[in-house]
Amino acid sequence: MSALPQAAARTGAARAYPLPARPAVAPPPRLRVVGAPAQARSRVPFVLACMAVLGGALLAALLLNTQMASLAFERYELSNELGRLRQDRMDLVAQHDARSSPTQLAAEARSLGMVEANGTGWLRLADGSVQGAPAPAGG
Repeated sequence: MSALPQAAARTGAARAYPLPARPAVAPPPRLRVVGAPAQARSRVPFVLACMAVLGGALLAALLLNTQMASLAFERYELSNELGRLRQDRMDLVAQHDARSSPTQLAAEARSLGMVEANGTGWLRLADGSVQGAPAPAGG
């Protein structure tokens, strides 16, 4: 028994038209179009680009190092100047303290023609009275 009558029996009716014939598949052609062989790429541009990047990096490092050395020298000079200024300030403070001593002030006052007061007095502004025992300076 064949499978065809059973398939027709299952669908209930035979086909009224024949199935279209499938075209025969043609074998692929043996000849085909090929492109020209690719030229080998030159490595010269890549090597030049790498050398340019390396040269730029070396130049940048040189400039950075030079700038850092210059700033270090400037920092050293400013540090020395700051030390000199601190020493000058300490010397001036010591001179000021020496000239502000009571004995030095009295000697300077005598050299200007001043005399010591014999007594001390205060004027009270609220009522205009004189406090203490002021006396005229002898001279």
